[in-house]
Amino acid sequence: MEVLTSRVLLRTPDPQRLQHFYRHRLKLAVAREYPGGVVFHAGNGLIEVPGHMSDDVGDGGGADAALWLQVRDVEAAERELRAADVAIVREARTEPWGLIEMHIADPDERTIIVVEIPQDHPLRRDTR
Repeated sequence: MEVLTSRVLLRTPDPQRLQHFYRHRLKLAVAREYPGGVVFHAGNGLIEVPGHMSDDVGDGGGADAALWLQVRDVEAAERELRAADVAIVREARTEPWGLIEMHIADPDERTIIVVEIPQDHPLRRDTR
């Protein structure tokens, strides 16, 4: 199987609220828009919030999903998020695997893990 591209689709009972969060609170760039839906750039990946898939989603439907967003500087990201009134669910800390991770949540309570990869971490050296 050859995968050319991929994206995460976030289904929600309130697409407009979630689109607003990713566009205005997290300030993700828009890759494209279509009637009812928005596709956001998220580093080298894409996040789509489709309006047409909301009918069969219950409230709080995001509990079984999480997003992982890498940033250059987690402290700077935290300051920016707090300024945008985004609650920090878990403060940044260095995990046993060496990554610095902070947790926030979107309006559907979906966990968003904001990650900084330290300069000396193996992910910085592995060039596969």
